Amino acid sequence: MTRPVHILLVDDNPNNLKVLSEAIQGYGWKALMATDGESAIEQTEYANPDLILLDVMMPGIDGFETCRRLKVNPITENIPVIFMTALAEAKDKVRGLEMGAVDYITKPFQQEEVIARLKLHLKISHLTRTLEESVQKRTAELTQSLQQLKQTQLQLIQSEKMSILGQLVAGIGHEINNPIGFIAGSLSHIEEYTKGLLELIDLQQQKLPESDPEIEDLIAEIDLEYIHEDLPKLIKSMNQGINRLKDISLSLRTFARADIASQVEFQIHEGIDSTLMLLKHRLKGEGNSPEIKVVKEYGNLPPISCYPGQLNQVFMNIVANAIDAFDEPKYENYQEIIAPNQPTIHITTSVDSQRENVTICIQDNGCGMPLEVQARIFEQSFTTKPVGKGTGLGLAISYEIIVNKHSGQISCSSTPGVGTQFMISLPITADFS
Repeated sequence: MTRPVHILLVDDNPNNLKVLSEAIQGYGWKALMATDGESAIEQTEYANPDLILLDVMMPGIDGFETCRRLKVNPITENIPVIFMTALAEAKDKVRGLEMGAVDYITKPFQQEEVIARLKLHLKISHLTRTLEESVQKRTAELTQSLQQLKQTQLQLIQSEKMSILGQLVAGIGHEINNPIGFIAGSLSHIEEYTKGLLELIDLQQQKLPESDPEIEDLIAEIDLEYIHEDLPKLIKSMNQGINRLKDISLSLRTFARADIASQVEFQIHEGIDSTLMLLKHRLKGEGNSPEIKVVKEYGNLPPISCYPGQLNQVFMNIVANAIDAFDEPKYENYQEIIAPNQPTIHITTSVDSQRENVTICIQDNGCGMPLEVQARIFEQSFTTKPVGKGTGLGLAISYEIIVNKHSGQISCSSTPGVGTQFMISLPITADFS
């Protein structure tokens, strides 16, 4: 049922109230009445009239002061006010309009004029409210559409990055796995052959201590004793290099697993380790960049249902940002003045007592971030890095992956001069629908 129009009549003259009330009720409107400014303000707050007819000359606070108080009150500021007064001076009318009134009726008034003005301003008020509601609704729709557009954009960027990375890694893995396998297989034979040749030389020197002078000269020239000592070490180093290449190849495949379409069981520690392996060259430090220590405290985590490639992208973004923080020029002063200890990234994992969620904490003792930066780090396109060194998409995509793709939580806390901590919570079994 539609609420009838309520009009508040404010006048200290009972006759005026009676005449106006009868005229208003004759149009099906409901009349509310007050005889002074204080009671008018009080009644307006709880009755919320659609329009106020306000006398200027009243005992106590006058109409001008009453109007001023109504207009500074958020509850009553939008209610139209029409002044009624015998003051006919232009300055009085101007003063009333400056107070926020929408119109001015001079006494003695004509009922027809009053009703006509009421109709006009009620219609204007209704159109204004309708327009405001339409604008608010449209603004909310546009805001929602913009948010959906940003989210879709992030999803497309993320999918494209993972697709390109998956193809790149697959190509690299194919190209390096074959030569690695060939070298590893050949190296085992070389090691066996070398061992046999060295044993043969040792046996010959034992059986034939008196050798030809020409052979003695060649032994001295090639430094046979050094070769005998160094060649096994060289082969051992080559084996270590091959194993290192195998680890890198495995880390690449683990990092960029192309399981975009469906979630799989995955051990979080494998993703973290593969990330650290790929960033190992940056952790060593070179030039002005400090060497960064990594401390891992892994809990006994069960495998979780997830999209491994996407989670690995999150770990990469956070750890790479921590390394970047140590590379910033301002970190050198921080290192000398506040934190003389070695730059460190601390990674801790745990599972809650109900075994429903796993938590990953990645913390550094870098230069930290001020509150205004922390408040915006998950915003799309926000970055504090120089042009060409950051897109502002890494942490925004990380938030999208953790919160919207995995029904998890991600938060950041940072203290300037102390460091930054990212906390990630992921359900062990999540609903990915």
